[in-house]
This record gives sequence, structure tokens and C-alpha cells, in this order.
Amino acid sequence: MSEPDAKEFWNARFSTEEYIFGTKPNEYLRRASKFILPSARVLAVADGEGRNGVWLASGGHVVTSVDISSHAIEKAKRLAQKNAVNVDFQCSDIFSWDVPQKTFDVVVCIFIQFSDEEDRKKLHDIFMKCLKPGGRLILQGYEIGQLNYTSGGPGKAENLYTESLLREWFRDWRVLDLQVYEEVLDEGPKHQGMASLVGMVAQKI
Repeated sequence: MSEPDAKEFWNARFSTEEYIFGTKPNEYLRRASKFILPSARVLAVADGEGRNGVWLASGGHVVTSVDISSHAIEKAKRLAQKNAVNVDFQCSDIFSWDVPQKTFDVVVCIFIQFSDEEDRKKLHDIFMKCLKPGGRLILQGYEIGQLNYTSGGPGKAENLYTESLLREWFRDWRVLDLQVYEEVLDEGPKHQGMASLVGMVAQKI
């Protein structure tokens, strides 16, 4: 999907007063937050309406939240104001964003499921570029078994994760946590019901 098409798609999807993925943080991120040191600099990629970035900022972290949708960013700003936290919101496609070098302690990627093999390589380069040495990536996404469920996701096998894919993608990282599991999602109207999921924490070496 081209950048203009992606902007149009996501702006249309977020053009509602309702927070379509809810306002509470992703459950795997909440559990994996034990891997985040206090007062960390965190980059939340494709952060949508801000539920994860705002929650991280509420925990005392310095958060930069990037999303391609201006509609999502406006909703995220309202959520940050409601929670009395400061977040550096950047309205940009992550692939065209001017990525700061060796700046972040943690990168958070929650349900970024529209990346093909070529885009995954670009994301890997972005993670390597922006993370400090020893920095960590927290990733949550739909596993290939999600094809059996209707609780969210792209519905295409090539956009879903497997354990072997993640181990290959991050073969030059230290994997601190990697879980493939099923769980009932309750994350706004777009993520509801039983889902096949993967959660991973990996450290840049």
C-alpha cells in the first residue's frame, strides 16, 4: 500500500469519536513492561489512538508516538490530555520518518500486521538505527493461527507471524521472551474475541 493510500485508509478507519482499539494498553505490553527500565526513552510505532504511548508516559517514560493517521493523532492527543501526560506525537509513515539514531531504550510495536517481507526488512533497519546499544524491542502481533478467528488482523497469511519467522527476523538479536499463545482480546470494538497471538521481547546486541 502506498503512503497516500495508507493515510487515506487509516484516516477513514480512525474517523470516529470512538477509540476503535480502546484506551487501555495492550495486555502483552503491560506484562512485558518489566523489561523496560525506569524513565526509559520509548518509541511507539504505529501507535494509533495513543493507548500504548499514553500508558507508557503515565508510567514515567519519555515517549515518542508515531502514526500515519492525523485523525488518530488528534484522538491520541486528547487521551494524553485526559491522562495529564506529555507525549511527543509525530504524524508520519514510519518508513518516511526521519528516524533519530541510537536514541531510544525501547521500541514498542503492537499489531503492526500490514508489513510484507520487504517492509519487515525496512523495519529491522529502523529498529537497529534508532535503538541504543542494548535497547529492546517489544512486539505483539497475530500469529498464523489467527486465520481461524475473526477477532482482528489482516486475514492474510503473509502478514501474520510465526515463531520461526520471528526467530529468523531477529536472529542477530538476543531474544528475552517469545510466546505463542491464544487469549481472548478485549481491546475496543476492533479487537474482540479469541485470538492467536505472539509476543516477543528482543534486545539489540
